[in-house]
Amino acid sequence: MVEKVMPEVGEIISCVVEQIEDKQAIVGFGGKTDGILPIKEISNVHIENVNEVLEVGQEVELKVIKVEEDTVVFSKRAVDAVKAWDTLEKKLANKEVFEVIITEQVNGGLIADVGVRGFIPASLVSKKFVEDLSAFKGQSLEVVVEEVDREKNRVILSHKAVEQLNEAENRRQAYSSIQVGQIVEGKVERLTNFGAFVNIGGVDGLVHVSQMSHNRVSKPEEVVSVGETVKVQVLSIDTDTNRIALSMKATQPGPWDKLDAKLTNGAVVEGKVKRLTNFGAFVEVQEGIEGLVHVSHIADKHIKNPNEVLSVGQEVKVKVLEVNTAEKRLSLSIKEAQEAELQEDISKYIQPNDSQGFQLSELLGDKLNKFKK
Repeated sequence: MVEKVMPEVGEIISCVVEQIEDKQAIVGFGGKTDGILPIKEISNVHIENVNEVLEVGQEVELKVIKVEEDTVVFSKRAVDAVKAWDTLEKKLANKEVFEVIITEQVNGGLIADVGVRGFIPASLVSKKFVEDLSAFKGQSLEVVVEEVDREKNRVILSHKAVEQLNEAENRRQAYSSIQVGQIVEGKVERLTNFGAFVNIGGVDGLVHVSQMSHNRVSKPEEVVSVGETVKVQVLSIDTDTNRIALSMKATQPGPWDKLDAKLTNGAVVEGKVKRLTNFGAFVEVQEGIEGLVHVSHIADKHIKNPNEVLSVGQEVKVKVLEVNTAEKRLSLSIKEAQEAELQEDISKYIQPNDSQGFQLSELLGDKLNKFKK
């Protein structure tokens, strides 16, 4: 019978896990004694229990790291590391995307076992800011290798790069399926001072604040909230800058689609002064519909600036001079509305063959004086 000899340090031997204990595994390797696989030699990342990685009956390749009398100590992580470096260098060269299990959170990032200790810096975990990295522990993440340095025993991984690759592919597919003028549904991803970013088909487009509603909007949150599903129309697609312009307003019936029938040329209506400019005043005569009263049509007397006689929020009567539905434009006159009102009052007091004209000036004196001021 040939006597079984003890292995030598450095040998790599196929072993079978025979028993799992608290901080080590007992392995059989065909020698005259069983071997010991300490928990710290099982993985290149920290593990709490041996059974997280191994199970009884499992066959594993182990490297002999110590031989003393009847004791043989093995290492699994040493074997894994030898194989891992070549594999990781190939993955780096090929920009390969692969899955890892996050085993630990440390200061500044996450740890994954890739045959050696792989580190994902917090800045490479995601495109978005992640407040709680501990939520990733035990999770599977797709990564690419960013850096491999055998001498420094350093491997840098990135999940953010995978997100960017997916985004680029989603954008390519989106650009091939989305057309200018198309109306689609999307989800509001985030809000800014100037608008809302809406995800349509895997890519984000911007709904500028001016395209959110037919009514004036000061802040996007007045109209939408993050997570809300909205209907938008694609206004433009710029593949060079990866920008998509969207409009919510274009999908909604506008005030001009519901123009009040009384707003016709010559009609006198009430309105509210919304804005004052050097050249005139904008008066709202129907919700969402404003018309311009040119400075020359504000008063019977000459004025240099509308704010000499008007203020924002003031209620006024205006006469409709022109309705241009094609250009969504109204021309109004306060001066002619006053004239029309005066003529109406005069007609109430003048009857056919009425010879009492001397009484008319007394009855309408206040109105005439007001008009001529």
